[in-house]
Amino acid sequence: MQKIVKYLIIATLALGLQSANAQEKQYKAGIVAFYNLENLFDTINQPEVNDEDFTPTGANLYTGNVYLDKLSKLESVLSLIGTDITPDGFSVLGVAEIENITVLQDLINQPKLKPRGYKIVHYDSPDKRGIDVAFIYNPKYFKVLYSEPLFVPLKGDDGLPYFTRDVLYVYGMYDGEPMHFFINHWPSRRNGEEASAPNRALAASVAKAKIDSINAADPNAKIILMGDLNDDPVSPSVTKTLGATGDLNKIKDNGLYNPWVKYYKDGIGTLAYGDAWNLFDQIMMSNAFLNKDQKGFFFQKANIFSKEFMIQKTGRYKGYPLRTYDYSIYQGGYSDHFPTYLLLLKEK
Repeated sequence: MQKIVKYLIIATLALGLQSANAQEKQYKAGIVAFYNLENLFDTINQPEVNDEDFTPTGANLYTGNVYLDKLSKLESVLSLIGTDITPDGFSVLGVAEIENITVLQDLINQPKLKPRGYKIVHYDSPDKRGIDVAFIYNPKYFKVLYSEPLFVPLKGDDGLPYFTRDVLYVYGMYDGEPMHFFINHWPSRRNGEEASAPNRALAASVAKAKIDSINAADPNAKIILMGDLNDDPVSPSVTKTLGATGDLNKIKDNGLYNPWVKYYKDGIGTLAYGDAWNLFDQIMMSNAFLNKDQKGFFFQKANIFSKEFMIQKTGRYKGYPLRTYDYSIYQGGYSDHFPTYLLLLKEK
């Protein structure tokens, strides 16, 4: 009798498990990523910009072999981002520190990336070093409907225009759903964090003005802002100018949710300087992504992509991202930043 009861219990548990499995929801995954590619230049001297160091005869001895090796290294990182979740990897990717569209075309045509059929949105920025931001997307997931560069009107101490990277705005359909993307590379901390803070606040205000106009037309718009902000998740440009917060209970109607605040407060970053970690490479989103009970894509988690092969093992940068150059000495690395990405889910 005890054996019969035992078998009945096991059978009941098994049926219950099958029933639970049958009711489990299935989701479609989308990977939205950002990566500062650390000076992805071609080898050609462009007289109108300051790119002389990244030429074969320049300070960095940036030869064709170095360029090809750099492309191969970046390919090895990009080909892996998100593939533990979906074999397609990232569906959209914002990038910074690229010289022109040609270097991106060379990158997406690398053997591990070419089969995915990536496309590019790019505009030449007025930055004096000639570096730009850009948007790479998989047409299987995303269809571009509109894009434009947003000018950041900086001025130097002499009152004359000081040119930096534009903010790139891209709008389109992400798996049939309207979505807005902003790709940023805000002014650096040269001359000190505090002295240069107004420049980053101005760049943030350019993006925020566009975000506010989108929200005015559609309060439920799905908006993603990403980039190398040269500021941390707790910096005023992020918390005050953008109105971004890591507290789900404090997000304003036209504000942004920043999932990187906890990472930063826990001492986790995407680049290191002076034995301290910063988290400049952030991806934020509007309120519309936070409700998991919806038909469209919602936010699931944020990750920093950092594999062992991307980390410096020796020397003064031990434990940091394995960079391309140490001053003018080629290190054969990847980038001095780690990439970041969001996992978005949508119920099938």
